[in-house]
Amino acid sequence: MKKTLFSLLFAGLLLACQPKETVPDTLPMKVAMAYGFDQMDQVNKLGFTWNVQRDSVNVFSRTYLWDMKAQTVDYSDADTAYQFSLTAETMPDAHKGFINDKYWAMMPFQLAWDTGYTYETQENVPTPIKGTNSTKLTILYNNEDGYSPGDAYDLYIDENYKLLEWTFRRGNAVEGATWTWENEQNVGPLTFAVDHMGADGNRFIWTSNISVN
Repeated sequence: MKKTLFSLLFAGLLLACQPKETVPDTLPMKVAMAYGFDQMDQVNKLGFTWNVQRDSVNVFSRTYLWDMKAQTVDYSDADTAYQFSLTAETMPDAHKGFINDKYWAMMPFQLAWDTGYTYETQENVPTPIKGTNSTKLTILYNNEDGYSPGDAYDLYIDENYKLLEWTFRRGNAVEGATWTWENEQNVGPLTFAVDHMGADGNRFIWTSNISVN
């Protein structure tokens, strides 16, 4: 997953404060707006827990409270808890997880925050898992920034600019892994799709304990 650069985080906050008429009229921005990005100026802190089903019994979870104004993150898992600054010169191990997990929780908003990508669209494309008619929005990140530069995402969008499924292709590989985006929840002024099912129909990754303040 991509690392969000500090400059992009600040750029996202600036975008959130722009008058609505100055927001770019692009498909990525329309997706972000469908989830409430135009209300992001009301948000000071975002909290969430990222969960992954490792096997039939064990679930691994990481919890974050992101102070968007102070640019700090409170992190905890089953073994540790600490706070780190997003403006520090050296990042702790939790930072990589934070970037990965934030894409699962907030990909629609990343489309507005991030600038280091190009995109292409294709109409009337069936989604890989459920075969639903969609607009395919392919996001290709640059080869310079992040933990895994050059990654690509195929986002399958419905008529309301909501995500139905996505395919993550590491390093812009031809093939990738696909999961659904479903079970929307409204938290404050924002909307989140919290469940991600695999092709086998089982929930693989999900977001819980979402807070917006």
